[in-house]
Amino acid sequence: MRYSPEALVAFVEAASLGSFSAAARKLRKSQSTISIAIANFEADVGCPLFDRTGRHPTLNEAGRQVLRRVEAILDASAQLDALAVRLAEHVEALVSVVMSDSYSVTFQGAVMARFAEHYPHTELRCGPSEDADVIEMIQLGMAQIGILATQPNYPADVAVARLPEQAEFAVYVASGHPLAGIAQVQTQHLENARQLYIKTYAPSLHQGRGQAWSAPDYLTLLEFAVRGFGWA
Repeated sequence: MRYSPEALVAFVEAASLGSFSAAARKLRKSQSTISIAIANFEADVGCPLFDRTGRHPTLNEAGRQVLRRVEAILDASAQLDALAVRLAEHVEALVSVVMSDSYSVTFQGAVMARFAEHYPHTELRCGPSEDADVIEMIQLGMAQIGILATQPNYPADVAVARLPEQAEFAVYVASGHPLAGIAQVQTQHLENARQLYIKTYAPSLHQGRGQAWSAPDYLTLLEFAVRGFGWA
């Protein structure tokens, strides 16, 4: 049995609004058009779906069962429409993004919310990485988009655009670290303590000074700092 899409929509709206006339107004149809569409749908199903004894039609038990199925059909139809649009516009099935830990969670969440709204059927794969590692992953085809702190230069084969986002950097040490007791920390104070710095797997310009520990991500460095191993 093939059911009219218009009849399915009319049925769902009438059930939701509790009124054939309200469904007609919402769908910009005449009330008679909605009534006929629902009557034909009931004939196709083979039984009444509304109790019409009261002032307003209400779903009977059969109608409630049918409503669940019709809503699923309309939802699947909407998903198929969205897929057709994506295929016609050549929208990627998967987008891979690597981003710095310094990227604002608030800004990141807002961007992802818009992505989910505009591309509901595109898989988003995210992972953390920093600086030169981000660029290398893009060059190797392991990621399509990289979000990282501004670099002094970029390879010619990587397209670059600036985001309206700023990250705040500061010196972090554990509360029990000797540096925490200094009111005005100067460069010479830092030179006498272990530095915790970003060191990517790919070659980069970042180098430690004196005694230093490194890690490829900021979260690990902050963990080192919290444990009192140095300043980050």
